[in-house]
Amino acid sequence: MNTTDAKRVLETALICAPQPLPVRELELLFEGTLAADTIKRLLAELQDDWAGRGVELVQVASGWRFQSRPEMRPFLDRLHPEKPPKYTRATLETLAIIAYRQPVTRGDMEDIRGVTISSLLLKQLEDRGWVEVIGHRETVGRPALYATTRQFLDDLGLQSLDQLPALEGGPGESTLLEQIEFGLADHPPESHASPAAAEAEPSGQLDLSPAGEASPAESDASEPSDTPTAPPAP
Repeated sequence: MNTTDAKRVLETALICAPQPLPVRELELLFEGTLAADTIKRLLAELQDDWAGRGVELVQVASGWRFQSRPEMRPFLDRLHPEKPPKYTRATLETLAIIAYRQPVTRGDMEDIRGVTISSLLLKQLEDRGWVEVIGHRETVGRPALYATTRQFLDDLGLQSLDQLPALEGGPGESTLLEQIEFGLADHPPESHASPAAAEAEPSGQLDLSPAGEASPAESDASEPSDTPTAPPAP
């Protein structure tokens, strides 16, 4: 098979695939006649072939996929004028904490946010496929450790956590929350998603820097399940 035909096979498979395809699956198209390095080179050539078009070939955490370019979004939105659901500041902040500080327990998240995090909020993130329990901390009660998933990276169009915006105080946090909200708008939740996805007013400043002290966030008025953390008993 020549290069032109191989690229056409790859292009067809990726356009027709409902989800990103890793190189190991793309190798199956050629029954082992093309090595992984060759397929990666052909994928890079395909990226160049599609440069300047409204659709681009990108690599995300789960593999390779075709997707519309960001500048095409205003036009595509006209086909679906309904507004995507908004996520609460509490949801986005919790997701940001998990993304930057993983693996973290629910108690870790509450220490950073300064409010009690509802089980419903965490279940919403789990049901959506953005976070998962990857183990338990060896301490009293063995609390669950949460981390983000490949689906989270795919929905944001990222290959790895290293591509998350750098945290340098408030601006870094704002950039992350905006990127998360932008990505989630392109991947609206299923119809059974938790009511916690209603729009909420921004809460207080959130400090996610590993060396910094966590600054308490105000309780979210639209999410009654987030109540101020009770002080420890004397």
